[in-house]
Formats: sequence, structure tokens, C-alpha cells
Amino acid sequence: MDAFNILKHTLSTEKSIRMMESDNKLVFVVERKASKVELKKAFEDMFKIKPIKVYTIITSKGTKKAIFKLPQDKPAIDVATQLGII
Repeated sequence: MDAFNILKHTLSTEKSIRMMESDNKLVFVVERKASKVELKKAFEDMFKIKPIKVYTIITSKGTKKAIFKLPQDKPAIDVATQLGII
């Protein structure tokens, strides 16, 4: 699968912005069939940053969210600024 098909778009809710600032995490809406390994590889391909951990959640609406924990030397706020979220 292509990285752009796996990572659909970022989620910029109040909670996800707070996670960016305090926990150095980014939240994306992703392809439901993608595994954590595929999600991690797609993130690395797109941003050239290796995430420490990937958490996934399937919402009650049937969409899948992925939370990427980034290393301390790569602030999530900088990546969000590049994406135009903040």
C-alpha cells in the first residue's frame, strides 16, 4: 500500500493538540486494514522520522486512528507546523 493511502489525514482536535504539546504525539486517521507495522513504515517514509511507538484505536464510527509517539529530539509541534496544522 502507498503511504499516502495509509495515512489519510491528521486529526486536529483539542485533545490531539494537547497530546502534541505535552506528550510529543501525533494523531492521524488511517486506513482501517493497515497494521501497526505498515503504519510505522508509512510514517517513516512520509516524514523521515522513526516513531517510538504506534497506538491504534477503532472508533465507534468505524474509523481507525493511529497515535505516533515521536522521539524527544523530533518535536511533534515542528511536524504539525510543516503540515500546516498549527
